[in-house]
Amino acid sequence: MTEFTHSVPQARGSLLPTCLIVLSCFCFGTIPYFAKSLTDAGMASYAVAFYRYGLSAFVLLPLFLRVLAAQPKIVAWGVLSGVSVGLGWIGFVYALRTVPVSTVGVLYMTYPVFTLLIGWVWFRDVPSRRGMTGAMMVMMAALLASSPAAVEPRHLPALLISLTAPISFGFGINALIHKLTPIRPFSRVASFSVGASLSLIPLMILSAPGSVLPQTTGHWWLIAGLALGTALLPQLIYTTFAPQIGAARSAVAGAVELPTMFFVGWFILGEAIGAVQWLACLLVTLAILITPARAVRNLSTQMVLPSRTGKKSVPDRLSDTWF
Repeated sequence: MTEFTHSVPQARGSLLPTCLIVLSCFCFGTIPYFAKSLTDAGMASYAVAFYRYGLSAFVLLPLFLRVLAAQPKIVAWGVLSGVSVGLGWIGFVYALRTVPVSTVGVLYMTYPVFTLLIGWVWFRDVPSRRGMTGAMMVMMAALLASSPAAVEPRHLPALLISLTAPISFGFGINALIHKLTPIRPFSRVASFSVGASLSLIPLMILSAPGSVLPQTTGHWWLIAGLALGTALLPQLIYTTFAPQIGAARSAVAGAVELPTMFFVGWFILGEAIGAVQWLACLLVTLAILITPARAVRNLSTQMVLPSRTGKKSVPDRLSDTWF
């Protein structure tokens, strides 16, 4: 998803950067189409996760090696966050095999809740009242989306497994904010992508070729779309242009991601979406808009800005992370 940025004065020339941020978040929201298409074709969930992050890791490997030599302890946190998210994303892809995209998408968007909890317990970062309000709205949306009225009881195990994604994202965001701010944004992307890929390589090696390798030209195109269209290119676009418009506008632009997932499930994959799912979508979108973004400077030499309590602050905005 997207990276933390600081608020900057809005210039007249901010229209193009804002449109590009919306485009990048729209790309993030198309992930279910590529993931579900590949798993329906017989590809293992962890292989889909590997292909999403593998290209970014390969392209950014030279940068990763340079920053690793200069800042090994900091980069280790980036790799650890990537390992966590890479493994957690397997649960998200696995759930898409049987559970509607709209339901999985809402649960996927609960990661700000886990971000706040992990930051509170592990890093002693007390969330704001509005942050807690937004988190409760997201939890209410998750309960609605996974209720018996929206999901068959036989799908509940898959939904529980899908929670590995938001939990791991919550840890990754805290690692980004509390440990990775001294290095440049592209270096953070590089260390994260390499970690995510490394965590999945053993599973790829131990699997039968038929379950991890594309079998047709169409599968290769899906992998290219997954790697380029939902990871490398939108991440680079967001990293480049988000600082130009600030955290508040970036967060509002990022609200397009969940409705995009709903559109993918309904229009492209032909899934029926009921009133309960749309209500859950509305609650999550409102939670994005009401939760304040705490400032984090997008400079390699500057650390996280302290909150009023003197502690480092984890931004509460749902769309202020590029995971």
